Amino acid sequence: MTSVTSLFAPVESDLDLMTHNLKGLIGARHPILSAAAEHLFGAGGKRLRPAIVLLLSKATLPQQEITAKHRRLAEITEMIHTASLVHDDVVDESSVRRGVPTVHSSFGNRIAVLAGDFLFAQSSWYLANLDNLRVVKLLSKVIMDLAEGEIQQGLNRFDTSLTLEAYIDKSYFKTASLMANSAKAAGVLSDVPEGVAEQLYNYGRHLGLAFQIVDDILDFTSSDEVLGKPACSDLKSGNLTAPVLYAIEEYPFLTTLIEREFSEVDDFAQAIDLVHSSKGIVRSRDLASDHAHQAAQCLEHLPPSAARQALQDLTSYVLRRIS
Repeated sequence: MTSVTSLFAPVESDLDLMTHNLKGLIGARHPILSAAAEHLFGAGGKRLRPAIVLLLSKATLPQQEITAKHRRLAEITEMIHTASLVHDDVVDESSVRRGVPTVHSSFGNRIAVLAGDFLFAQSSWYLANLDNLRVVKLLSKVIMDLAEGEIQQGLNRFDTSLTLEAYIDKSYFKTASLMANSAKAAGVLSDVPEGVAEQLYNYGRHLGLAFQIVDDILDFTSSDEVLGKPACSDLKSGNLTAPVLYAIEEYPFLTTLIEREFSEVDDFAQAIDLVHSSKGIVRSRDLASDHAHQAAQCLEHLPPSAARQALQDLTSYVLRRIS
């Protein structure tokens, strides 16, 4: 199967430069931040979000080099994403991510929270220095959405009345908002027409939702080693995702297990069995496929290029992760 990193060939050198720059930007002030930066940006992440920004920058400026502002936007996007992961891991009490210890398990909660705060603050500073109010508004909204998504997830733990629409909203806030708004911001920096900018936003939105739904499927179908964290951890913590919501429709008893928070022996194992016995995973795959196809359609207005092809291939890659 094609790896996601191989899809980034048109911007591979740009991503390497970005990673090098981020380690310097974050770690310059203090040895602890330097160690945290090395830990964060050397942890083997996919760099998906900045790659999308850089690919869209190339796709919307096919005859030009990527500008310094586009490069900085990619760095800001990765800073915001990484800050949200650091804080999420503290809230979720996760000990590993991508198969390596989380920042708070290595440096303690205090340093992790402060490192996340520093990343958000640093991203806001660089964002302001782009001197583009539209881009500032787009990325500032992302930081609000990330907090909104985390709050919604916390308030809806073990809530079996959660609707699929509410799940999609939360998935947008936590995952798709950053992809959507940074994609649109790349178009704004390229001075594309408003209609094109809106299509870039929709590309990021649908791709982000597809990725989140696929991640939620993989939580039930992959091993701890592949996930880089314990499998089925979302369900165990009361975070109800698409496979579970669909399974509840078929097996109402799953509601009982969830509402008593798996307090009885074998409750959790029984819940996982019910999800696998249901059509929840198949229906979730169909939902992800729908969003991936909608994302692909949003690229039709861009001129042919290697960057556009890579963006197109990303919409297929997301589905191959669960094929």
